[in-house]
This record gives sequence, C-alpha cells and structure tokens, in this order.
Amino acid sequence: MTVQRCSQNEKTLKRVSFWRTGSTNHHNSFVHLLLPSLLCLTLNQKLNIISPLTPFGLKKKNKKSMAYNRLDPQSAAERAVSVIGFGYDLCNDIRLSSCKPGPSGTRLIEMDHSVTRDLVFPCGVVVKDVSISIKCDKGERTRFRSDVLSFNQMSEKFNQELALSGKIPSGLFNSMFKFNGSWQKDASAVKSLAFDGWFISLYNVELARSHIVLSEQVRKEVPTSWDPAALAEFIDKYGTHVVVGVKMGGKDVIHVKQLRNSNLQPPEVLKFLKLLADGRFSEDANPAEISGKLKDETSKPWDLQGLYANSVKPSIVNQSKNNDMISISSRRGGVDICQTHNRWLSTVSHSPNVISMSFVPITSLLAGVQGNGFLTHAVNLYLRYKPPIEELHQFLEFQLPRQWAPVYGDLPLGLRRRKQASPSLQFSFLGPKLYVNTTQVDSGNRPVTGIRLYLEGKKSDHLAVHLQHLSTVPQSIELTDDLSYEPTDEPVERGYYEPVKWSIFSHVCTAPVQYDGACIDDSASIVTKAWLEVKVIGMKKVLFLRLGFSTVASAKVRRSEWDGPSTMSRKSGVFSMLMSTKFSTGLNQPEKPVKVDLNSAVFPGGPPLPPKAPKMTNFVDTKEMVRGPEDPPGYWVVSGAKLCVESGRISIKGKFSLLTIMSEDSMLCCEEI
Repeated sequence: MTVQRCSQNEKTLKRVSFWRTGSTNHHNSFVHLLLPSLLCLTLNQKLNIISPLTPFGLKKKNKKSMAYNRLDPQSAAERAVSVIGFGYDLCNDIRLSSCKPGPSGTRLIEMDHSVTRDLVFPCGVVVKDVSISIKCDKGERTRFRSDVLSFNQMSEKFNQELALSGKIPSGLFNSMFKFNGSWQKDASAVKSLAFDGWFISLYNVELARSHIVLSEQVRKEVPTSWDPAALAEFIDKYGTHVVVGVKMGGKDVIHVKQLRNSNLQPPEVLKFLKLLADGRFSEDANPAEISGKLKDETSKPWDLQGLYANSVKPSIVNQSKNNDMISISSRRGGVDICQTHNRWLSTVSHSPNVISMSFVPITSLLAGVQGNGFLTHAVNLYLRYKPPIEELHQFLEFQLPRQWAPVYGDLPLGLRRRKQASPSLQFSFLGPKLYVNTTQVDSGNRPVTGIRLYLEGKKSDHLAVHLQHLSTVPQSIELTDDLSYEPTDEPVERGYYEPVKWSIFSHVCTAPVQYDGACIDDSASIVTKAWLEVKVIGMKKVLFLRLGFSTVASAKVRRSEWDGPSTMSRKSGVFSMLMSTKFSTGLNQPEKPVKVDLNSAVFPGGPPLPPKAPKMTNFVDTKEMVRGPEDPPGYWVVSGAKLCVESGRISIKGKFSLLTIMSEDSMLCCEEI
C-alpha cells in the first residue's frame, strides 16, 4: 500500500469531511494520513497546544515553530554557517539547535571578519558576508554497511566520523543505537553492533583549522581551581567541544544490536542486517511491511510542534522473534511521512538537516590557561559517565579519591593475644570457627560510598566490616555526629534471627539497620561508622551489624535504594534451611550481565587473588557493595545496611541514598509546611 502525497488543504478538507459524515468506508491510505494527526490532536488537547497540523484550527502563529522544525535550503545553509565556532555538549545528539553560542551570542573562537565574501553552496544557495575562514565543499551520496563490531569498536568508529579520537561513547552514538548513556551497562548488554544506510551529504561547511584560537572572554571564564559549581556552570554554558564542521543533507540508516543472549555468528548478523536494509531501501518497499517481519514494534511519540513539518522523525525500534536482536530504523533530513526510501530521497534537497559534525575539544585550545587541568578533568569525567547536566555540580563534588577503612596497614596479620581474643561463631558440628572482629570502623565523618564483609588475619578466619569513604568531605557537605540514634530493640530483632547452616548453631540478625527517621521528609543522616557484635541469646550466638550515623546539615534524602544480594523472606529452622539451599538451587536463576571493565590498569579489578580461596569463603560472601561515578547520577552515599543469609553464606546489603543540599530559604519553607 502506497500513501499518495497531497496538498495540506486537501488533507485538512478530507479530515474535516470524515468527522462530519462519520463514514467509515474510506481507503486505507486515508487512514494512514489521519491517524498521526488524531494522535497529535489528542496529545495537544491534553497539553493545551495547538499544532500547526491539527485538523481543527490551523493558525498562522504556529508558522514559526513549523519553520523551526523544517529548514528550507536557504535557512539550512545560513544555520550551518552560523554555528561554526559555537560550543557543543558531546553528550547530546547532533542537532543544530543544541549548539551553544559564546558571550553575547558570538562564536567561542576568534575569527577575522574584516575580509568576507558571499559563500556559494552547491545547491545554488548564497550566504552573504561569510568570513574567508569558512569554506564549503560539495558532499556525496554513499551507501555504507559496517562490519560487525564490538561496543567499543563501534563507539570509536562513530568518534572518527566526528573527527575525534578515543572510544568514549558520544551522544550521537547513544542516540542511534538507543543506549541510555551508562557506558559500562550499555557495553555489558550487547555482544555486537552493525549498521547499514544511505548517507546523502549535500555540502560540508568547515572552518580552516590552521589557527583556531579561543576568544579571550571564554578563556577568562575558565575556573582557576577545583570548583565543582563553577566547572559545571562553564560546561553547561559552553559545552565540551567547539563545532568546526557541519555536514548537511539526510541519512536513512538501520542500526542493529546483537544482545548478549544471542548465539548468532558475525556472518549471520550481517545477513540479518542485509535482509532488513535491502527491504527498506528497495524501490517498492513499504516501511510498515518491513517492520512486520519482526515483532513488538515500538515507535516513540511524534513531535508535537509539527508532525509533518519535522525533518527528524523519531526512530522505529523492532525486536526479533527470539528477543536477541534489535533493529533501529532512523532518518534525518528530508520530509518523512511513512514514505518509501526513494520518495524520501527526493525531499532531502528541499529540507536538509545536519547529519554529522566535526569537533575540536575546548580544552585543547586552553594551552597555558590557568585552570585548564581542572576543566580537562571535569570534562573527561562528564563525558565518561554522562550524569544529567543539571546534576553535574553534585556529581563533580563526589569525584574525590576513595579509600577503605581500615587501611591495609592497620589489619592485624599475626596471631592475636588471648586477652584480645575475639568472639567466635560456629555453624555446624565440628565445623571451623569464624572469629568476629568487633572493633568499630570510623570514616572520620567523611561520606561512605561502599560497605563490605572482609576476612582478616593470617588464616583469613576473622570476620570484619569495612567502609569505603571519600578521602575528603565535599565542599557542599557539612557532617556532624548524630548521637540521638538508638539501635532497634532486641524483641523486635528476634524475628530476624536466621541460621547460617543448622538452627542449633550460630545465627545472624538480618534486620535492616538504618536511621530511625530516614524518611524523605527528614534531615539526612548517613553512615560514617560500622562494627559487628556477637551476643549470646538463649543457647545460641547471634551476629549483629551496628552502624553509626552523622547528620548532613541543610540536606534532604531525595531517593534511596537497596543494593546487594536478593534474599528470601525471613526463615528459621532446619526444614526452611533445606528448602532454601537444596531445592531452590534447581530453579532458573536470572542471568547476570557480563561486567565490562573500563579501567585500563594492569589489574583493573585489584591485585590477583591467591589460587586457593580461604576456607571461610564458604560461609562469608566478601563482595563489595559500592556505588561510584558509573552508577548514575554518580553521587550515592550509604545510609543503611543489613546482614543477609543466602545459600548458607553471610553477606551484606547496602542502602544507598541521594542527597539534595537545600538553601536556607528552602529549609525555612519546609519547616513552615
């Protein structure tokens, strides 16, 4: 079925006639024209927006938004020239509207405007008074199919297209493959990537790169010290790179993601991609028919400011029948109204859009400028972890060195004296004893970002709790000891006693340990101390986790999440132990994602472990519960914890929270409410 193009007035008359008569005997092509407008109308009515293409009430005042979404050849050429030298946030997708002007709307770089000329474009358009530093070259029309590449290889390839080096994913890369921006999680979710498409470049506007100098005003605004607020403001204002080239035209591309659960080999992935691409780019192909070969088609909402006027149609995401392959079809430039590829091609020259850009890092233009090192570090962190720009200030506050308490030099490796003997736990008859270090661990009133159980001593048979904390306190945080906290009463905790192996031996208290008033509306209290305690209750010993808290001045808890092993409901006794260990092992466990290490160190995961694991690892899970910059938005703190028993092993689970630092006025308003 082919959708015939018709004038805007004809479409409007047909829609109005349809609603007046109430007739349902219309051709399918008419329904194709009608449904998007109905969707647009419904959404606009909810938002009190009148779209320029709704069937009721076409208004001239919306022509401005219509022109904003769709560029004619003259406007496109002028915009392409105007953004040369502007700043750009590389975490964003490629858009002309995302370019960031310098002070007073000028360029970020110095440019000689004393000698100008009329710049003639290949399409016949002329832009007047253009600096001789800006040139225009004719583009080309190419069909390109990539190899099947890994995540990092494809990211590097996209960066090369942007005239950049390295493998840190760009906003364009994440947008084309529908990634959420978390490098580690995105890379862990896919096995390979590939794409096939047509790239129609009408012309390339470029800046002569012989001498690019940042303007003096921008250089003066570079923070001279590690000031997270000032650094975040600079990046938000000017971006991370300078635009030095713009490619205008259109592109029609199919991107393919092979998920981790896929068993397809690279040749089979290419065959899958070729099948989709050949169908999409054939003369008589209908986009709806191609997507019918896959299932679970999902389309993002249309742009409310101009359904047919927008030259950037939302991507269409399809999933294969085995849920192991995902294809993303996207077009940039031209006018796309459910048209075939060839019909869309004919509209690219009339409505071009940006399909690629070339960039130069701002920090590469700051040689000799005081504070360049701080800005470079902040930009690298921002590009690597991509926190929301509005939360970049808090993110940078927490990007400080982290260390574990106690430090390794303080750990006792030799035999302990009898007078300092530690309490012990035993989990089975004639089984080994697990000693417990009850010494309090203190972060020194510094925010804690991780917690773990650790086996200390020469024989690795002394259980201890360790805290990971920031080396210094962030500038925006003021911590004071909270002496009002009281542990949970023992009668309440009795319901949380769980045996590790047999119920007649040592138990573990699995009650959550958190601040009593740790609610969203209360002042924030976070963990700064931790220790273990062993009590004899009745005929058995019970292991407890104890925490100490500090209050964060002028702060509120915005959100909290538990992180750690998933445990079953409270249980006790031999029968429940057998049920949880013997019978549950046969159940299908959720597949754990493969962790991709982004650290380039020789041993990114720490020093190599001894070939033979300590005997007590059969009873203790020493996995670290930590959250760092790779966990969006990157500034989590520990606000609680609990011991767990799972499959006969003791583990720990952490409660992580995000803090919001309140201004004095905000705190007064909260108190009044």
